[in-house]
Amino acid sequence: MTKPSLPELLHAAVTAVGGTERPGQAAMAEAVAEAVDDNSHLLVQAGTGTGKSLGYLVPALAHGERVVVATATLALQRQLVERDLPRTVDALHPLLRRRPQFAMLKGRSNYLCLHRLHEGVPQDEEEGLFDQFEAAAPSSKLGQDLLRLRDWSDETESGDRDDLTPGVSDRAWAQVSVSSRECLGATKCAYGAECFAEQARERAKLADVVVTNHALLAIDAIEGAPVLPQHEVLIVDEAHELVSRVTGVATGELTPGQVNRAVRRAAKLVNEKAADALQTAAEGFERVMELALPGRLEEIPEDLGYALLALRDAARTVITALGTTRDKSVQDEDAVRKQALASVETIHGVAERLTHGSEYDVVWYERHDRFGASLRVAPLSVSGLLREKLFSERSVVLTSATLKLGGDFNGVGASLGLAPEGTEGDDLPMWKGLDVGSPFDYPKQGILYVARHLATPGRDASRTDMLDELAELVEASGGRTLGLFSSMRAAQAAAEELRGRLDKPILLQGEETLGELIKNFAADPETCLFGTLSLWQGVDVPGPSCQLVVMDRIPFPRPDDPLMSARQKAVDEAGGNGFMAVAATHAALLMAQGAGRLVRATGDKGVVAVLDPRLANARYGSFVRASLPDFWYTVDRNQVRRSLAAIDAAAKADGR
Repeated sequence: MTKPSLPELLHAAVTAVGGTERPGQAAMAEAVAEAVDDNSHLLVQAGTGTGKSLGYLVPALAHGERVVVATATLALQRQLVERDLPRTVDALHPLLRRRPQFAMLKGRSNYLCLHRLHEGVPQDEEEGLFDQFEAAAPSSKLGQDLLRLRDWSDETESGDRDDLTPGVSDRAWAQVSVSSRECLGATKCAYGAECFAEQARERAKLADVVVTNHALLAIDAIEGAPVLPQHEVLIVDEAHELVSRVTGVATGELTPGQVNRAVRRAAKLVNEKAADALQTAAEGFERVMELALPGRLEEIPEDLGYALLALRDAARTVITALGTTRDKSVQDEDAVRKQALASVETIHGVAERLTHGSEYDVVWYERHDRFGASLRVAPLSVSGLLREKLFSERSVVLTSATLKLGGDFNGVGASLGLAPEGTEGDDLPMWKGLDVGSPFDYPKQGILYVARHLATPGRDASRTDMLDELAELVEASGGRTLGLFSSMRAAQAAAEELRGRLDKPILLQGEETLGELIKNFAADPETCLFGTLSLWQGVDVPGPSCQLVVMDRIPFPRPDDPLMSARQKAVDEAGGNGFMAVAATHAALLMAQGAGRLVRATGDKGVVAVLDPRLANARYGSFVRASLPDFWYTVDRNQVRRSLAAIDAAAKADGR
């Protein structure tokens, strides 16, 4: 029997999921197959509606080697495992004459821990464990969540937190889950044979396709202990998120509260001298942190340096002592010891990193109204790490609707550790970029309007002219507005102002769960939804409920953001343009994501309105505009009002 061609396989898969074949999808599948066969790397931009999941799944399954697919969002993981993969595997089975297996794998803390559930949680202040079910009042929210978790544990097959609906609070979940550092290990745990996390790992070892998230991919790359099974192909979906997720995993933090918890956990398990030394070091650190002012630390101040050295050395002594002393009076000592060890090792690791000091790390203080001060350390860049860990041993395909910024892939490529496309060298991974376009006719379906006449937004200005403009646009649109704001304060001010001015329901992020807000926004065309960062990327509302997307300003990083400003300065000092490489690229990526909320289906029409004149007037404006979908562009406010009114009238005439 002849081997089926890629177009045949793609046709079978698209038919099985009830989709439509797109030229961009076919071009993407061919390019992915070529990269996998050549063991090379591919960056592919596939616009909304291309069907990119099948564009990479079909050639990956046809290749026959093990594939890891890493995504940023829970929604896409679920879509792949519950919809796309089962249907695609069924459709390809007769053609491939084999049935590829697939599995989901997440970090250990995403799974219910049976030991925690049945034996209790290590108690900070007392010896041994306590029963969290008895400790929480049955009538309290925590008590109700815990009782529901106990019932769920008897019926769940996966133990995966995301399979529990409705979900529970982070506080409740923390009572029944463990981190990889706190886990006793399957061989030492009484529940090892039934462990949900271990079962997920076993399924992943046998699977042809393993679906995971960016965070676990980062842990696998950074920590050196392999979490993912060996694989020949890596596909990173929503790849525009990868750098920030990897940075998050590589960021260390120390807070007085965290240090004091570690002291309490270790105190009963080590000799008095070791416990006292850690207690004294914790008190010294807390005194320094009480005076901490937010901002970057170019150098570690002397008093903080002494406090960190004391913390590091005391933590090391406690770690050694924890390994040698045993106390049979402590109930379920292994679990208590493991949690104490995990807490102290984290503190030792961060204190060691900070005292060692590296020119490639950025250190800063943060101050939170509720939690007080924290000390943070993050890598100046993760590009070298990604180049070394991701691109050296397998074919990598990175895909997203937004990878091409300012007209090419080199900006995103550089953040991933890749030299400009086409550059050759012994240690340089070879890659190519491909933009397969979108099935949407952006110039006919959307207008990009820049309010050029408005004043340039300042840092703290009230922007009454912007609010006037926003009210007029929402009025012309008949509601139907998604408002994307660069800060929560701006979103709240706009919602308050427009609720007083307009007879339209204005929903505000934070007043209800995100899922509920989006559902209510989609259900009523007159409703508007205002919010900040997660709305720039997380809203998929096709149809007449979202016909106007407003951005209040270009979302540059805050000037006092320690990590972004350090990265910008480093590029400047290396002879590059730090503003364009860091700030403008960050803003362009977010705006491309935000503008992508408008057209989600072939019948959608509407306006993306940017209420920041710099997009039209500033030198960098053309770079940012070139990163957005190719909408028809105008600065004519009257034209936009007429267009919005016409779109609203057409929707109403259709009864929508």
